[in-house]
Amino acid sequence: MKKLSALFGTRRTWAWPYVLFLVLFVVVPLLLIVVYAFTDPQGHLTIKNFVQFFQTSEAVNTFIYSLAIAMLTTIICLLLGYPAAYIMATAELKTPAVMAMLFILPMWINFLLRTLATVELFNMFSIPLGEGALIYGMCYDFLPFMIYPIYNTLQKMDRSLIEAAHDLGANRMEVFTKVILPLSTPGIYSGIIMVFMPTVSTFAIAELLTRNKITLFGSLIQRAFGEGGLQMWNYGAALSLIMLLIIGLTSFFGEKEESNTASII
Repeated sequence: MKKLSALFGTRRTWAWPYVLFLVLFVVVPLLLIVVYAFTDPQGHLTIKNFVQFFQTSEAVNTFIYSLAIAMLTTIICLLLGYPAAYIMATAELKTPAVMAMLFILPMWINFLLRTLATVELFNMFSIPLGEGALIYGMCYDFLPFMIYPIYNTLQKMDRSLIEAAHDLGANRMEVFTKVILPLSTPGIYSGIIMVFMPTVSTFAIAELLTRNKITLFGSLIQRAFGEGGLQMWNYGAALSLIMLLIIGLTSFFGEKEESNTASII
């Protein structure tokens, strides 16, 4: 009994299942992507998969277009999400709880079902599916991921700083621009990352809301693995690695800016 207690009574022992999970479902898949990206179907080392990407104008244009759509969606979510988060954080009584529930309820349904419902909504009002429907659907699906980080940051903000700014003669606009907005930047950065990363790599939403009229970079990756056969897996892995690098750089710079802002504050 003492041996069992010593074996299962340490934190290191209980950490092993999580380490095993990370190795099997995170580290190994990432290593496979890297290996496939730098090899050809015969297993020889090569960089022709990346050369093929940069020499294919359609792939490069799709990549740039996907970044533009992701940035536009992120900006719209920020413009819509910040006021909602600010109202939730500053409202009294039950208003924050009601608003939070209204934003949470749609997330209880799978995002594919929400997207299909959006398609039917557009069809009901005879609104053509296309780029506008794509941006609307992405904002609808990912807006809560912008609201909640900002809301949590604003909710934890020290109210005495706002009172001090008012006592020093600052008006409402000055209090917002010089106190509230700088203090909420960590939440803004987190929201931007949480919206930008999934939107830049999505493909199902684009295919449903545009009837396959618009191709995003995630669709190229999906087609390389799903429709191209084993001969296209290496090219698909290269595209996936490029997407992972973009997402990784976004996360790195976001965390760096967030830490700089926190140190300044």
